[in-house]
Amino acid sequence: MKKLVFATNNDHKLRELRQILPSEFDLLNLNDIGCTDEIPETGTTLEVNAAQKSFYIWNKYGINCFADDTGLEIESLGNEPGVYSARYAGEERSAAANMMKVLEKMEGESNRNARFRCVISLVIDGEEKQFEGIVNGKILTKKHGEAGFGYDPIFMPDGYNLSFAEMPADDKNQISHRGRAVMKLVDYLKNIH
Repeated sequence: MKKLVFATNNDHKLRELRQILPSEFDLLNLNDIGCTDEIPETGTTLEVNAAQKSFYIWNKYGINCFADDTGLEIESLGNEPGVYSARYAGEERSAAANMMKVLEKMEGESNRNARFRCVISLVIDGEEKQFEGIVNGKILTKKHGEAGFGYDPIFMPDGYNLSFAEMPADDKNQISHRGRAVMKLVDYLKNIH
């Protein structure tokens, strides 16, 4: 079985990834390798943040790994919250507060176009490769559903009449930004042995 570290302690992300990755991969998180460091995320783009995290693990532990950074980009807000999605309403990283801030800023806005974008930085033997996944959709006017995490209750992907938080996990993983980026990652991993 191939060991690969996912540079996260976010249980939601880890669970989502374990459902998507083929069974030949033993997916470890930061706790599994004894990493309790606060990994820096000081970049101004998703690409830079993802690379910062994956190279941090590679440089410190010498373990093949990948990291992601994800942002919700809302057209009418100039692509906010973007790289600041997790801490949009403050450093406490409250999903509820972040959603409330978006809903307040979007009040009365007719252009509700948005997209989730995920960038994965994979570092194998010190070499990096990046993968991007995008899902377009709309910002709803209020929360719908209890599943998922982050902004899922207020995001409805194009072609569906359910928010991400109302979809079964398998359905969401098929079309989500992270799911799309991970499928590119998996295709790449299958071909490098």
